[in-house]
Amino acid sequence: MEERRIGTVARGVRAPIIRQGDDIAEIVVNSVLEAAASEGLSLRDRDVVAVTEAVVARAQGNYATVDQIAADIRAKFPGGEFGVIFPILSRNRFAICLRGIARGAKKITLMLSYPSDEVGNPLVDQDAVDAAGVDPYADVLTEEKYRALFGCVKHPFTGVDYIEYYKELIESQGCEAQILLGNDCRRILNYTKNVLTCDIHTRARSKRLLRAAGAERVFGLDDILRESVNGSGYNENYGLLGSNKATEESVKLFPRACEDVVARIAAGLKDAAGRNVEVMVYGDGAFKDPVGKIWELADPVVSPAYTPGLEGQPNELKLKYLADNDFRDLSGEALKNAISERIRTKGSDLVGSMVSQGTTPRRLTDLIGSLCDLTSGSGDKGTPIVWIQGYFDNYAIG
Repeated sequence: MEERRIGTVARGVRAPIIRQGDDIAEIVVNSVLEAAASEGLSLRDRDVVAVTEAVVARAQGNYATVDQIAADIRAKFPGGEFGVIFPILSRNRFAICLRGIARGAKKITLMLSYPSDEVGNPLVDQDAVDAAGVDPYADVLTEEKYRALFGCVKHPFTGVDYIEYYKELIESQGCEAQILLGNDCRRILNYTKNVLTCDIHTRARSKRLLRAAGAERVFGLDDILRESVNGSGYNENYGLLGSNKATEESVKLFPRACEDVVARIAAGLKDAAGRNVEVMVYGDGAFKDPVGKIWELADPVVSPAYTPGLEGQPNELKLKYLADNDFRDLSGEALKNAISERIRTKGSDLVGSMVSQGTTPRRLTDLIGSLCDLTSGSGDKGTPIVWIQGYFDNYAIG
């Protein structure tokens, strides 16, 4: 048999525009099969088919209005005055949520983390903070102090002054706004004992610290819209986390019941093509831009659901380590055969082994989800489905 010369290939697959009520599993299956036929390709066992969470949620109709968010806020903070801490700086991810939060409140004390938010969006340059002699871990700045030190600072990519933008957004809903900058969640308790914490990946710690420090009411964005409010969509695991702007008055929530979606897609591809294909739903990839310093992962998880074959981490040998050490005296066909044999006989768990050093110690779903996010993009490519072949191949597989 001729040796296969191509390794991992990720293909964006075009699909129809998804609308509420569409059968997303059927659409994914048909789109992949049609793409394969159009390119003269065939599915293989252990191919990966992934679909972005955005179209899954759209098909489910998992939306909520600003008024529905406001209703849940009023139920959780009946006094109307509370702190909102550590939101990310995003018109797409948080601004509409903040509109709903403010519409359900009388006064909000908004505390932003600095010099950047949780995912790396800069509020002020780190060098400027150092030059001002400010300690972000100890110093809480009022809006007035911030302006005196740094003036008007706009986001380098969006051109938005987020302090001004968020303050005006709160006040536009008839809510009083007080702005602070700080990084110790407990400092908000000097201003209010009721707190809505909006951080994503550190939310459990923030809630724990606030409660231990004497907070009276503590909720997170993941506690808002955990169940339907006045007919809204909801997410029982993540609430408003992972939501995106849909319109000026509504958000699309993170999708629900994704386990059923991936199972139906896998079964559909098995029935149609006779192949055991891995399937996942993916959101933001887990990677950081080295220039902009922005960490992509604004969703609560990269993948809310996936088939069992995507559980775990890669179990790989470092080829250059073997070539430079164990087989440094070999070359050509002898080197290839020696490395191939080592791969075929490798153990099932290489964690901590010297021959695996330098391989990426991350979960398969995070790695593959990042590949999918980069492949599909977030603009007008029209490829909400990604078909990956060869991901589980290695040098020993011809």
